[in-house]
Amino acid sequence: MNTALLLIDIQKDYFPGGRMEVEGSVEAGLCAKKLLSFFRQQQLPLVHVRHTNIRPGATFFVPGTEGTEIHENVKPLPDELVVQKNYPNSFRNTALLEHLQNQSVKHVVICGMMTHMCVDATARAAFDHGLRCTVVSDAGATIPLTFGDKTIPAEYVQGAFLAALKAVYATVVSAQEFLYLRAPCGIQIEKASPLGRT
Repeated sequence: MNTALLLIDIQKDYFPGGRMEVEGSVEAGLCAKKLLSFFRQQQLPLVHVRHTNIRPGATFFVPGTEGTEIHENVKPLPDELVVQKNYPNSFRNTALLEHLQNQSVKHVVICGMMTHMCVDATARAAFDHGLRCTVVSDAGATIPLTFGDKTIPAEYVQGAFLAALKAVYATVVSAQEFLYLRAPCGIQIEKASPLGRT
């Protein structure tokens, strides 16, 4: 089964000093870096997804700003595909699905930000397109949300959305589980894992 890594919106605005700092973005970015290193070493398909915010009054990922740039931890190599998107769903009005089909990809491994928005939307869309989906829990992060007069902490938002995805749409594992303990995509990991390497 051909498997591809999707790195969603790991962009500077989500990190400390950015316009929309996400709780746990630093740690999640480092986990995503390990996944990226693994896919590069195994010469498996991978796609960077980069969001540009075209909504009127947008306050982050504004076109032309530094915050839209992909973070250094997962900076694309010159020959790696970067898909530009304007909506939470990475498949909407992009060539992502066509690219995956051309690569005979049947399974996607998803990491990135934010879990409750673009990761969730992309995982559900991938499922609807007939793709098998794995979401790496600690290679993603999110923010607190409000509902009525209640504030839901980011940790609870993260857990709730991952639990919902796990119920139907995706296998949910940690980076360590994916790289060491099992390969949900069916990849036989014979080589030493890059987990912990730069």
